[in-house]
Amino acid sequence: MLTPLPQAGSIMPIINRIAEFHDEIVAWRKDFHRHPELLFEVHRTAARVAELLRSFGVDEVVTGIGRTGVVGVIKGRTSGSGRAIGLRADMDALPILETTGKPYASETRGVMHACGHDGHISMLLGAARYLAETRNFDGTAVVIFQPAEEGEAGARAMVEDGLMERFGINEVYGLHNFPGLSTGQFAVRTGGIMAAVDTVKIEIEGTGGHAARPHKTIDPVVVAAHVIVGLQTLVSRNVDPVQAAVFSATMIKAGTTDNVIPRTATITASIRTLDDDVRDLMEQRVCAFAKATAEAFGATAHITYARGYPVTVNTPDQTAFAAETAAEIVGNERVDRSVSPQLIAEDFAFMLKARPGAYILLGQGDTAGLHEDAYDFNDEIIPIGASYFVRLIERAMPVG
Repeated sequence: MLTPLPQAGSIMPIINRIAEFHDEIVAWRKDFHRHPELLFEVHRTAARVAELLRSFGVDEVVTGIGRTGVVGVIKGRTSGSGRAIGLRADMDALPILETTGKPYASETRGVMHACGHDGHISMLLGAARYLAETRNFDGTAVVIFQPAEEGEAGARAMVEDGLMERFGINEVYGLHNFPGLSTGQFAVRTGGIMAAVDTVKIEIEGTGGHAARPHKTIDPVVVAAHVIVGLQTLVSRNVDPVQAAVFSATMIKAGTTDNVIPRTATITASIRTLDDDVRDLMEQRVCAFAKATAEAFGATAHITYARGYPVTVNTPDQTAFAAETAAEIVGNERVDRSVSPQLIAEDFAFMLKARPGAYILLGQGDTAGLHEDAYDFNDEIIPIGASYFVRLIERAMPVG
């Protein structure tokens, strides 16, 4: 759980020019919010992003990177540094029915921006507009608009499509809003800040039969119950207490009626870790325990273990730089440099595997949580996030 730092006053030293077109950025954000799109199917969103980037005078706008990703290239006043810094925003929404009742609520039933990606897009567009106007840096700013963060690894798709090499990116930075963290407060840490997430499906196969004759069956429901209860001990009795891991059984499916013991029962679970060795250990122990428990009852366990997003790992130098930049915007006392890691997952991890960089959290106050049907992005933090993106570029690649 994130612990908010003390408030330091309501006036924040954001970039004046960005504050001037704050209302325009909010209008873009509300438009994206009205028209949410899922995963890689962000066609309208991507087209609008590309249209806006071109209107800003961005030097190059490339679409179709990682299927539906958009990349904008902004050249600085000089290019002697030879450096290129990437800034990333995610574009996709979630399959959730919105209940905010806002006048700009989703017009696509059952789909909404419940994670604030509409705000992320808009903050980065605001930064891109400012950078294209001023070009007060020595090198290249690469603004990255990524699809499919919510489950299909759009970041990996863009990396595999040559994102880093094609645009010569040396470092990459990402930002995510965070409910519960004081408005305008930043939080970051070196090392793992978001967890690896894996999914396991365990199908227990026994022998079905009449509910009145359980002794004639090998009941997979009973076996599944023992497997679930036993797996709860994996973290407490296998993982070093100073390490973090979570095993959560999230689905169990078995049977079709009340008087029949089914032949199979299926467990689905989520496993989250912050260390690659712990990740390996959890996979080995989950599979071994499930198989051994099933065999003890005379049943069989068929296991599918799928690795998802890796740990999001911030590199030391870039994390320190991100924290210093954030402090320039909101004040040193409003930047937590050693925030507790979160066991939610983030596919920006794939970009950080390809290049050094940092992923930072930006507080949006006491609002509904991420992935909730009542969530809405806090437009007050738009100038803060946009200013942060701009200053990353200007500080990393100063003119002269």
